[in-house]
Amino acid sequence: MLDHIGIEVSDLDRSKAFYAAALAPLGYSLAHAFEGGAGFGSGEGIPDFWIAAGAPKTGTHVAFTVQTRDAVHTFHEAGLAAGGTDNGAPGPRPQYTPTYYAAYVHDPDGHNIEAVCHLEE
Repeated sequence: MLDHIGIEVSDLDRSKAFYAAALAPLGYSLAHAFEGGAGFGSGEGIPDFWIAAGAPKTGTHVAFTVQTRDAVHTFHEAGLAAGGTDNGAPGPRPQYTPTYYAAYVHDPDGHNIEAVCHLEE
């Protein structure tokens, strides 16, 4: 079971703005900020997604579970509007599971950020 995940970003302010916009449709918001980093969460308590100023690693993939396919679409639109680049439009991914429905956006550093719904339509 995961408690939290953290990634490094090249421009902390740019990434805070990107994630605040891209994750808002998923119910996430900036929950904690400090010099050199920030944490995002989906409610009360400790944030579970962290970013920190540093040297981004390539190939990072983070997937957020959502409860509706509409949320997948909203995430994708918000991520693109916030400066992300498309890495997979919303749609089914039956190669993973029969009900896998996801969208992918590269953040400003190239991290592959996903919203996935596992529920049937």
